[in-house]
Amino acid sequence: MPRITVSVDGVTYEEEVEPRLLLVHLLRDRLGKTGTPVGCDTGNCGACTVTLDGRSAKSCSVLAVQADGSEVVTVEGLARDGRWHPMQEAFHAEHALQCGYCTPGMLMAAIDLLRDDPDPSEEAVRRGLEGNLCRCTGYTNIVRAVRRAAAEMSRAPHERMPGAAEDREAAAS
Repeated sequence: MPRITVSVDGVTYEEEVEPRLLLVHLLRDRLGKTGTPVGCDTGNCGACTVTLDGRSAKSCSVLAVQADGSEVVTVEGLARDGRWHPMQEAFHAEHALQCGYCTPGMLMAAIDLLRDDPDPSEEAVRRGLEGNLCRCTGYTNIVRAVRRAAAEMSRAPHERMPGAAEDREAAAS
């Protein structure tokens, strides 16, 4: 079996994995990262979105062996020093969740969206989250939350994705 090394939420793991093992199952079943749900297992719903080397990825569409040498951040890796990430705070403040099943993937995709567009319009948020489905909220509060987080993160630019290369460079200087 192939042996991989992967950093997840800042912790390095070495694992022997079946070549066909999906990243989502490595995260949940082997590493205990159950905040990343298995939604559709086909890449259609986005519930399992994580960041892989700083970009959002649907972990049910990535083989664990493809993540060898990579850095993965899950929803559990967003909080720092007991404080929620600004996107988590905005989702809470704007009531951007109901059942919560899609929330981990929405959070991860929204943070990645803000990396490319730090001040998105409502239309840009909707377009940026197209691959993440929510069956409960109607998206209005999600869009409002993403825009609120964008405003907050522009005031505190150090509040980005934990583990992002820019954060490591900033911490080193």
